Amino acid sequence: MAQAALSPRAVLGAAALVVGGSAGVQVSAALSSRLFSAYGSFAVSGMRMAIAAVVLLAVIRPRLRGRGPGEWLGIGLYGAAMAVMNLSLYAAIDRIPLGIAVTLEFLGPCAVALAATRRLREAGVALLALAGVALISAGPLGYFDAAGYAAALCAAAAFGGYTLLAARVGKAGSELDGLALSVGIAAALTLPLAAPHVGEVKPADLGLLAVCAVVGVAIPCSLDTLAGRLSSARVIGTLFAVDPAMGALVGFALLGERLSPAALAGVLLVAVSGALVVWVSAGGAGEADGGSAANEGGAAGQGAAEGTGAGGDAARGGPAGSPPPADPAL
Repeated sequence: MAQAALSPRAVLGAAALVVGGSAGVQVSAALSSRLFSAYGSFAVSGMRMAIAAVVLLAVIRPRLRGRGPGEWLGIGLYGAAMAVMNLSLYAAIDRIPLGIAVTLEFLGPCAVALAATRRLREAGVALLALAGVALISAGPLGYFDAAGYAAALCAAAAFGGYTLLAARVGKAGSELDGLALSVGIAAALTLPLAAPHVGEVKPADLGLLAVCAVVGVAIPCSLDTLAGRLSSARVIGTLFAVDPAMGALVGFALLGERLSPAALAGVLLVAVSGALVVWVSAGGAGEADGGSAANEGGAAGQGAAEGTGAGGDAARGGPAGSPPPADPAL
């Protein structure tokens, strides 16, 4: 069955949510990096995730009963992807500039978008983003750190899984219950790395961690999940292209990190690909919507005769309108 077309409003709404989430993630990462020397990147990531889990579980109060094994599997994998992604990204930005770490991390969503594409122009957008990543990776040798690059690529793999699961968990229910449970699982997975340092945290640092937890985990993950509900893994996978540009900007503004001209050109290419996916997807959705509108009259008439239209569904006791099919990539 063909995937239901996305409306331009849905694509633009998803874009706004992803941009808002990206800003929170990058600002939180920059602020959290100030605590690495005192507690280590893993401990900071774990404590931040634990605080975010407490906030989300207290506010959302997710239900535990009535979930099937498949739904719990999606929630668990989403939480595991969050845990690996955050630990790996923080290990990376402890060694390499934020803008470069975040750009390498984008390889994950870029791969998801490229694998799920069905049109040549969409593949071109994903490849444009990949070219930007190549320019950034070809920056000054002083930026190269094998462990930092390895950590960023590990974050990329987890980010790819996160992209797929954001759409799956987002469409699984009408609330953010699944997200709250996933963040709780991520906190449980990272807590062993944070627990030995909890007693050492100063009050001022605890306040900073709380801000970073809300701004960098609770709010962005909620926005990403809502974006997944509005669109698809392919669309949000390319929309995450805004992360490298946001990371470079925040790294310069808050950490004083300067990138080479080649790296800046790469960041620009990646950001442009994010804008193009909105234009390409919205344009394709408009064409699809127009085509479906033109066919609705004929389909309605045929349904009345054969009992297969909305009226036929109601006559059989079925729903008059069925939800759109799941993203084939999932």
